[in-house]
Amino acid sequence: MSVAHAQVWQGGADFQLREVPFPELSDGEALVELTAATICGSDRHTVSGRRSGACPSILGHEGVGIVVDSRRPGLEPGMRVVFSVTSSCGRCGNCRRGLTAKCDTVRKAGHESFEDVWPLSGTYASHIHLLAGQAVEEVPEHVSDALASTAGCAAATVMAVLDSVGDLAGRHVLVNGVGMLGVIAVAAARARGAAHVIACDPNPVNRELVGDLADVTVAPGMEHTVDVALELSGASAGVEACLTALDIGGTAVLAGTVAPGPEVSIDPEWLVRGWRTVTGVHNFEPRHLTQAVEFLAAEGHTLPADKIFGGPVPLGQLPEQFTRPGAALRTVVELQPSALGAHRGAKAAEPV
Repeated sequence: MSVAHAQVWQGGADFQLREVPFPELSDGEALVELTAATICGSDRHTVSGRRSGACPSILGHEGVGIVVDSRRPGLEPGMRVVFSVTSSCGRCGNCRRGLTAKCDTVRKAGHESFEDVWPLSGTYASHIHLLAGQAVEEVPEHVSDALASTAGCAAATVMAVLDSVGDLAGRHVLVNGVGMLGVIAVAAARARGAAHVIACDPNPVNRELVGDLADVTVAPGMEHTVDVALELSGASAGVEACLTALDIGGTAVLAGTVAPGPEVSIDPEWLVRGWRTVTGVHNFEPRHLTQAVEFLAAEGHTLPADKIFGGPVPLGQLPEQFTRPGAALRTVVELQPSALGAHRGAKAAEPV
């Protein structure tokens, strides 16, 4: 097969199943046959209009697959891999400072125009074209496709969040927002030696997901004092709750706010006198993808996978997933030819 099949987002809830020619690879690039993708909440925000996105485009940035062609040394056909959402130049000021996720010319899987130079950039397709600036990690066979798929976004982002607070041994940690990032954060904080982990979410179903991982699960409004507060919900009330919970010398990491929302005020005197730190994390560095794969390989069995993942759904039925609320934290999408059955009312695959 010399073409990929992809769901091309046309705006709103409109998708078209299209054939996309395989690219001519340049040095450092690779072509991966995807075996699974997962639907990230940020894609739901894009389709709903809550945040902007290139259109038309192939959405999706969480995926796992098998290398079928490569011009990158060390990346060989047959390797099972995951990949970074960002592609960086490695030369600009931010890249030289170690902030490759904020490269001056960053490109992002699942965020690029279908009509630009990187059309096959998203994971809602049978194949993805990986650029030279994307980090790639091989995945052990015992890590399921569903879990592996989260490495390139949710899991790696959590690793970046935890990296920003340093050693967790003996510290009290609040995880606010028990979505996919929150579940991983609770498990990872426990694995890194946190003395006490509190998970906060308004949804009792979500709190139940981490009932065996967290020391305490609470609804918003409960008072607690912690050394580290991780805000992963994106809600302004969650940001305020994390700040309020900080003990003297505490650190709050904000990583959930990836769409516009109400502003939150901070009292500078409270911050200064309390030696408190507030920082933000968006996306991640290559080392965090490595850490994500290591975490999933070693601790993935502690995650309630049977409750986290929905599906699988065929690629042909992907559009329907954006017209209904997601019951699971992540819905798994099947991507290979047997999964191309068109959804109701869909057009047959059209060539580019």
